[in-house]
Amino acid sequence: MAFKYGAWHGGPDPLEPPFDVRQALDEIGDDVLAGASPSEALRRLLQQGSDGLRGLDELRRKVRQQARQARRRGRLDGTLEQVRELLDRALAAEKRALFPDPDDAARFAEAQLDNLPNDPARAVRELSEYPWRSDEARQAYAEIQDLLRREVLDSQFRGMRDALRGATPEDMARVREMVAALNDMLEADARGQHTQEQFDRFMERYGEFFPERPADLAELVDALARRAAAQQRLLDSLSEEQRQELSDLMAGAMGDAGLANEMARLQQGLRSARPDLRWGGRERMDGDRPLGLGDATGALQEIADLDELDAMLDQDYPGASLDDIDPELVERALGRQAVDDVEALRRIERELQRQGYLNRSGGQLQLTAQAVRRLGATALRRVFSVLESRGRGTHDVRSAGAAGEPTGSSRGWEYGDEQPLEVVRTVRNAVLRSGPGRVRLQVEDFEVVETERRTSATVALLVDLSYSMALRGTWGAAKSTALALHSLVTTSFPQDKIEIIGFSNYARVISPTELAGLSWDMVQGTNLQHALMLARRHLDRYRDGEPVILVVTDGEPTAHLSRDGRPEFAWPPLPETLAVTLAEVERCTRRGATINVFMLDEEPSLVRFVEELARRNGGRVFSPRPEKLGEYVVSDYLRSRRGRRGRRSA
Repeated sequence: MAFKYGAWHGGPDPLEPPFDVRQALDEIGDDVLAGASPSEALRRLLQQGSDGLRGLDELRRKVRQQARQARRRGRLDGTLEQVRELLDRALAAEKRALFPDPDDAARFAEAQLDNLPNDPARAVRELSEYPWRSDEARQAYAEIQDLLRREVLDSQFRGMRDALRGATPEDMARVREMVAALNDMLEADARGQHTQEQFDRFMERYGEFFPERPADLAELVDALARRAAAQQRLLDSLSEEQRQELSDLMAGAMGDAGLANEMARLQQGLRSARPDLRWGGRERMDGDRPLGLGDATGALQEIADLDELDAMLDQDYPGASLDDIDPELVERALGRQAVDDVEALRRIERELQRQGYLNRSGGQLQLTAQAVRRLGATALRRVFSVLESRGRGTHDVRSAGAAGEPTGSSRGWEYGDEQPLEVVRTVRNAVLRSGPGRVRLQVEDFEVVETERRTSATVALLVDLSYSMALRGTWGAAKSTALALHSLVTTSFPQDKIEIIGFSNYARVISPTELAGLSWDMVQGTNLQHALMLARRHLDRYRDGEPVILVVTDGEPTAHLSRDGRPEFAWPPLPETLAVTLAEVERCTRRGATINVFMLDEEPSLVRFVEELARRNGGRVFSPRPEKLGEYVVSDYLRSRRGRRGRRSA
C-alpha cells in the first residue's frame, strides 16, 4: 500500500496535546481580582479572545462589516424596474409596427395601448390576450412572463431563476408536482405523520431543485422558511405602491403558471413550521444597483442570518451559551477559520468546567474551590513580589503546619494532620504488619513527626461591600487583598483561624469561594457594628488564638442593627449609629482583640471616627492607596505574628 502525507486542512490538529486552560484561568483571575464576577470575567475573556485566538467581539465586527456590505448590494425594486423596461420595449415595438398601417383596427389597437393603466401589474394582465403584431413586442412580453415566473420561484427556491430559464410547459408541470409534494410532506409533519423515508423519497424524485442536499425535512424547512420570511420583509420594505404592484405581478405570474394555490399553501406551511422567524418588518438597503426579486430576497436572507449571528455572538441574553452559536451560519458568513475560533472558545469554557475550575449553579457561573486557591495564590504572589522588591525578604513559611520544633518522637497519623511524615517508622509498621514478601502501606501504618505546639492567631478580616467601594474603584483591591490573606493564612499558617466578613447595610460571613464570585452590594450603608459582632463570635469560637481584627473600609459607619434586628441607615450618620459601633469596639477590646483599620479614603468624618476607634482599642490605623492595600494588610499580619512569637518566647 502507498501512503501520501501532507498538511492537515480539516480543522484543529487532532494530534495536538490536551488543551491548557491555565492561561485562560489566569486571565479570568485577573478580572476577578480586579472586582469582576466569574461570569463577567469569562464573558470578557470570550469577547476579547486569548493567546492569539480571536474573540467574539472581533467575529462580531466582521459579521457587521458583512451586513453593511450586503446592505450596499443594491435596491429592492429591481424586478419592478425590469418589468417596466420590458413593458416599455414591447409597447414601443408594437406601436412602430402599427404606425404604417392605415386600417381602423390599427388605430383601435394604438388607442388600447395608449390607455393601459400605469400600474405595470394591471397593464401586463390586460395585455395577456392582446394579439401582438410585432415579433419583437411579443418576445418582450414573453420575457416579462418568464422573468416573473423565474424571479418569484427563485425568491422561494434558491437557484430556480437560472434553472427555469426558457422553461417548457413540462418543466413547469414538474415544478407544480414538486411544490404539491412538498406541501403534502409539510402537512404530514404537522400531523406528526412524517417519516424520514418519505423525505428520502421526495429528495430522490426532486433533489435537483435543492442543490444544498438537506439531510432531513428540518434542514429543508429551515432554509425555505428563512427565504420566505426574507421575501415578506422585502415586500414590507417597499413603498405601498411598489408593494402592491409587485404583489400583483407575483400573483399573476403564479396564477398563469398554475402555482398560485400551491405557493399559498407553502407560505402558510412554512409560517406554521417556523413561527419563531421574523415574518415581516422593514429592511434598509443602501445600494444603487437594482436587484431582481431572487437576488434581493437572497440579500435580505443573508442580512437576517448575519443579524441572528450577531446576536448569538453578543451572548447578551438570559441563559446565553456558546453552544447557541450555529457553526453553519458562522462558516457561511466568516469561513472555516471562524468556526475553529468559536470552537476553541467553546472548548475554553468547557475545559474550565471539566477540569474543575468553574461550575454552574442556578444558572450562575461560579469558581470552584480549586480555582479560588489558584486565585488566592496569585494574589498573594503579587503582594510578595512587591514586598521582596523592597528588600523585605521572602515570607514563605516552609515549616507549615500547626506544630513547631520536632520533639524527637512520633505518633499515629490522624485525619487533618499536616505534620511531616515519619517515613522510617511508617515503613517499619507496614513491614511488621505484612510480614515477609510484598509490603503494602495502609492508613494505620502512617506516623507523623511529633512537634511542639506553636502559638496561633484568630483573625477576622472585615471587608466593606458598600456601594461607595465601587464608586471609588476600591472594591477590586479589597477582594484581591482578602483572597491573598486567606491564601497566606491557610497555606503558611494553618494553625491560625481566619474568617472573612463582608458588611454593607448588614454583615455576613463570606467563604473564599463566595468571595471570588462576589461583587459589591448596590445598597447604602456601612454597618461596622454588625461586622464587629460577627468577628467577636469568631474570636469566641477559637479562644486559644490571639485575637486580631483587620478592617478594610472607605467610609464611617452609616448603619446599625435596630432592636428588632433590622439595619437602620442614615446619612449623615446618626449619633446612635456611632455610639453602638463604638460600644462594639469596647467589647472587642475587652475580649483582647486588636483592631487595625485600613482606610481607603480620607474624608474628615472617617478620619475622626477611626482615630476615636484607635484611641479606645489601641490598634493601628493605615491609609494606603488601593493598589498598596494588599501589601499593607499582609505585612501587618506578618508583623503581628512576629510580635506574638517574640512575646511568647520571652
